[in-house]
Amino acid sequence: MNTMTDPEATTEQAPPHSGNAPRAAGPRTLQRPADDRMLAGVAAGIARYLGVDVTLVRIAFALLTFLGGAAVPAYLAGWLLIPEEGSDQSIAAEFFESRR
Repeated sequence: MNTMTDPEATTEQAPPHSGNAPRAAGPRTLQRPADDRMLAGVAAGIARYLGVDVTLVRIAFALLTFLGGAAVPAYLAGWLLIPEEGSDQSIAAEFFESRR
């Protein structure tokens, strides 16, 4: 019995995204998700945007907090500047829009 097959016909391609959330077709957008959040969803949004595990981003924020405190203003800036999922404006943009 001959079990040889055409090698070109059996090649499989790896999936384009291996993160923890499915990726929609089209451009990526940085948004804070409504689910999978601990505080404001900044770490989860960054993890989804970069396609990495959210735990790695949270560990990076924790390390930056203890190594000089840089994560605190960065997290606050992310909370104010990254729009929430389902919204097209961030908290800061909504504030400045209401002040006009």
